[in-house]
Amino acid sequence: MAWTDVTARAALRSLFDAALAAADPLTCLGPHLPAPPRDGRVVVVGCGKAAAKMAAAVEQAWPEVPLTGLVVTTYGADLPAPPAARRIAVRFASHPVPDASGAAAARAMLEAVRGLAAGDLVLFLVSGGGSALSTLPAPGLSLEDLIAVNRELLRSGAAIGEMNCIRKHLSAFSGGRLAAAAHPARVLTLAISDVPGDDPAVIASGPTVADATTFAEARALVAHYRMTLPEAVMRHLATGAEESPKPGDPRLAGAELRMIATPLMALEAMAATARGLGLAPLILGDALEGEAKELGKALAGIARSAALHGHPLRAPCVILSGGETTVTLPPGNTPPPASGAKSRGGRSTECLLGLALALEGTPGIWALCADTDGIDGKSDAAGAVCGPGTLARARAAGLDPRAMLAAHDSYGVFEALGDLLVTGPTLTNVNDVRAVLVA
Repeated sequence: MAWTDVTARAALRSLFDAALAAADPLTCLGPHLPAPPRDGRVVVVGCGKAAAKMAAAVEQAWPEVPLTGLVVTTYGADLPAPPAARRIAVRFASHPVPDASGAAAARAMLEAVRGLAAGDLVLFLVSGGGSALSTLPAPGLSLEDLIAVNRELLRSGAAIGEMNCIRKHLSAFSGGRLAAAAHPARVLTLAISDVPGDDPAVIASGPTVADATTFAEARALVAHYRMTLPEAVMRHLATGAEESPKPGDPRLAGAELRMIATPLMALEAMAATARGLGLAPLILGDALEGEAKELGKALAGIARSAALHGHPLRAPCVILSGGETTVTLPPGNTPPPASGAKSRGGRSTECLLGLALALEGTPGIWALCADTDGIDGKSDAAGAVCGPGTLARARAAGLDPRAMLAAHDSYGVFEALGDLLVTGPTLTNVNDVRAVLVA
């Protein structure tokens, strides 16, 4: 294939589409369902950005099975099916900042699984974003307390596992508490992973998974990141009165988990598509973490080495990676962006702009960074695409890409160039994916 700007960008988009297809609940969930119970009830509950589509997949696979329950997902992340045709109710709540709708949904899920018998089955459908969507304060805390905590967590630069350690010790729902409430019923969790390493205790803060972390660890993380939290939260952490269910808790003995889609599965689908396009793929890993713009620099260095020296592989090739980076904001919110617009950069566009600046127009290299849920940070884009001409085009348009990166306005750069990748909510979520094409 002759690699031009048009063909390279089209190839990158096809790789991203392959990642989404690999994580589509309508195709990947059904094979993981057990035989429905002969006599017992089936209660379906769930939370996350993929919850509506996961619920639809259960209904599609079990058209004759009586189903009750509810799932909660983000506003706008719904299927076009009429509500009257649903057996599993779909509710909506806010992400990443929790709201009262999410708390009400979490409370309703707890009530739905209480009082079940050993012959009953609880299906828990979980995907990324579930922590915020099912935020239910522990006794003595308010939703406003947890909203303040969530904002501080997002600002802190803490990794997702660290954030969820703190969340689980402020919750009445996560950290194994949902499974404990369902005892003695059988609990089967079907999970779409969006976390590095696919740790089930981290996905949505593990509502059906034993929690090995402690109040002491949560307090240490708050101190390490110098978080300023509400007084009631600090008092709750200091008291440590009610620990989450731990490994070996008999209430969780009947809980099972099946991973139906993961970041690595998405990357492997991208690699297969790349081979079909004549590109040699290299998967660096599915759990790359760190500051987004710094990872962009590192990826640029690998791509340049491939272009100039044929290492770690020869062109034409594509370097693939996944994992959740961080964007550390200064205390007191974000500085004014250089463009004069509100800062809207997310992890993916910030990583991509860092990569573009490090490459400084190196010929023959294009890249895509995007979030598989279709929402990068708080923006309306999944991510963006860049190429050898990105910086020159930005500067010709009167933009200062370096200053805009410092101001966390990476979105503004790619918006001005028409290089944003806008998909809308994809109704799945296997974290961020990155593809660097070296022609």
